[in-house]
Amino acid sequence: MASSTGGDVAVAGPVSEQQQQELRKGIAEFYDESSLMWENIWGEHMHHGYYDTDAVDVQLSDHRSAQIRMVEQALAFANLQEVQWRRVAARHGGSGDEVFRVCSEFNGDYSGVGDDPEKKPKSIVDVGCGIGGSSRYLAKKYGAECCGITLSPVQAERAQALADAQGLGDKVSFQVADALNQPFPDGKFDLVWSMESGEHMPDKLKFVSELVRVAAPGATIIIVTWCHRDLSPDEKSLRPEEEKILNKICSSFYLPAWCSTADYVKLLESLSLQDIKSADWSGNVAPFWPAVIKTALSWKGITSLLRSGWKTIRGAMVMPLMIEGFKKDIIKFSIITCRKPE
Repeated sequence: MASSTGGDVAVAGPVSEQQQQELRKGIAEFYDESSLMWENIWGEHMHHGYYDTDAVDVQLSDHRSAQIRMVEQALAFANLQEVQWRRVAARHGGSGDEVFRVCSEFNGDYSGVGDDPEKKPKSIVDVGCGIGGSSRYLAKKYGAECCGITLSPVQAERAQALADAQGLGDKVSFQVADALNQPFPDGKFDLVWSMESGEHMPDKLKFVSELVRVAAPGATIIIVTWCHRDLSPDEKSLRPEEEKILNKICSSFYLPAWCSTADYVKLLESLSLQDIKSADWSGNVAPFWPAVIKTALSWKGITSLLRSGWKTIRGAMVMPLMIEGFKKDIIKFSIITCRKPE
């Protein structure tokens, strides 16, 4: 279960093709069952919210705002606007550092940098898109075209329906596809986005390699995902009691072996990515799982669970283990960003 933090970049044992097929089937069915319930209670963003570390008594509307904040925080962490300035400067033969310094001083902050269409990402892929919350948000924010992929036919259909209803049908599209074998040509996207889908990937090297493959030269890659804690230099694996908790979560949420944030960084380094950064946002997502449990135990939540099916119910039963995993520092909510060389 635990990943390697040695000199190599292997993060898990081999997974057979049959195991991968069974995992893909389980993931698709899980989200086919649970997505409508999630949308009815939490809205179109199927991911954690980002909160101040001292947040208390957060209301449902605040949780939904926190989900939007998560998207914005991820973009800010990746310095996406700064990266776009550097790309524009490079195309015009100038110094990216100097151009960005002058322009940021002129604006007072980074807020005006993205106003010029030349500096915005024009093509985005949302890998593990859910019902398309991030896809539509990013498309509207940047005026970009966005392609979302998911293993769930129900999610893909619902995501497209929401895009059409919001007048984004010409900008955003969704399809059923495997993140480990994406149906896109090399170098297609200048923003590659993966919000809480990496934990489902049985082959982390293949997952990251596909993100890099579809990224255009100079593109930003943003991965937000669940990880286990980094291992110390004298550890070869997690402790048995830690493995036990993660195994229970895996069986209910259709997750393969976990890896650490350090493992992701090593994988990206092995692929010669640039500007690799990572952070642990576990403290900033702390209010999320207690809120999910609270809504699941409401009358609306209970009736929705019963209508959803056994896979969703089983997933709800292990939600307290997510809280336990975070409290014991076994689980980490991680962001890893990088840039593909020009």
